[in-house]
Amino acid sequence: MWRQPRVRLWGVASVAALGFLIALEIAARRYGLPGPITNQAREVIFAPKSGFLLYAGMALMMVVLTWRQRFIAAAAAIGIDVAFLAVRWAVDAKTTGGHPFGNGALWVLLGYAVIAVTRRTGRERVLLLKGVGLGLLLVAGRKTGDTWLLITSRTRPAVLDQYVATADHALGNPSWLVGRIVTATGPIGFNFLDIVYGQLAVAAVIVALYQLRNVAVERRFPGHHLVRTFLVIGLLGPTIYMIFPVVGPIFAYGTGAEHWATVSLWSETPPTEHWAVANLWPETPPPINTPHHMPFDEITPRNCMPSLHTAWATAIFIHSRTGPRLLRFAGTFWLIATLCATLGFGYHYGADLIAGVVFTLTIEAALRSLDRGWDRSGIQLVACGATVFAALLVSYRYLPLEMAKHPWVSGPLLLLATASVVYGYVRTDELWKPRTTPARQPEPQPGLV
Repeated sequence: MWRQPRVRLWGVASVAALGFLIALEIAARRYGLPGPITNQAREVIFAPKSGFLLYAGMALMMVVLTWRQRFIAAAAAIGIDVAFLAVRWAVDAKTTGGHPFGNGALWVLLGYAVIAVTRRTGRERVLLLKGVGLGLLLVAGRKTGDTWLLITSRTRPAVLDQYVATADHALGNPSWLVGRIVTATGPIGFNFLDIVYGQLAVAAVIVALYQLRNVAVERRFPGHHLVRTFLVIGLLGPTIYMIFPVVGPIFAYGTGAEHWATVSLWSETPPTEHWAVANLWPETPPPINTPHHMPFDEITPRNCMPSLHTAWATAIFIHSRTGPRLLRFAGTFWLIATLCATLGFGYHYGADLIAGVVFTLTIEAALRSLDRGWDRSGIQLVACGATVFAALLVSYRYLPLEMAKHPWVSGPLLLLATASVVYGYVRTDELWKPRTTPARQPEPQPGLV
């Protein structure tokens, strides 16, 4: 069995993922922070940070189970959570900063990992381990991202917000415009977008469940699906954060999360106004001056360039296109709402968003080419996307003043560069779709003419 190329690939990928988690754990410890393994281990007992994500991970694992097994797994998870709630109530344990549920889903995931090793053999063991691994990877990806963000804040004391804000004049400072609109909507508009923004992974699982709906019957996973793109985006994105650290307009040019303190239901973050250039967001766009590096605190993540929320929402939109009308509508809604939230909350500049779109399309093209085999169209698309993405970063860093002074030239150029990658992806996607040949009509018989 282990001689099969696909099995070897899964084995290598599992070892690489474990090695990466261990390396990240060690790196986090050097900065006095708990790593992803520690944070995940705590959630076996303590209140999880995101109970919805744990149940989403369990739902992904259940695609390999029969319906009877799914009902048993769900009932077990809920029963364990009820027991945890009873114990926490009895000892008066607080769940500050976490959800009062989700431990049961994690226990079920770990339990099926044990079942796969001890009670399954051959292909059934591999299939169940793939399902468990998929669910745990989604959860571990969140923990890995949280650790990455903490590391960016500790290792990158200076940020490049002035460069991106200057370049954003070419796009008309969209964060300032949408920020005023969201502020005007008050608590209803803010908290509605905040729910959409915070549960992006759950939306991804809904689309992934549709794509993986036949796994239990076919006893195999499809070659490519949304979870692969989602995880690769989360793995590669933080490396760009280290190269191009940016905190976002609400922090660099505003009062930070305090701006939303009066309308948010659960936002609690330390004040950052004293680190800002000035209190300008969202009322007054920043003046066009020569940009400089600026110091910032060691808490706020440098997680803007590119916008991974935009990247993930774009991936959800792409993969929802093959589903029914309701799923396509949901994918479109989540993309639009996420774009409004990323700009309207002041977490991102417009330049971050177009970089996130190019980032996603390049990764999606590379993963699809890896699955179906590299051909000329796939190589050209990946090369084009990587080139445009690199050009965007270079222009934001070294040409922001020129872009701001000539917005009617640089703005359309930025949009055209992004549109070229979008067009290239759509065109290549059409080439990759299987062609259906019309049924051959029988030739008329001479005797019947």
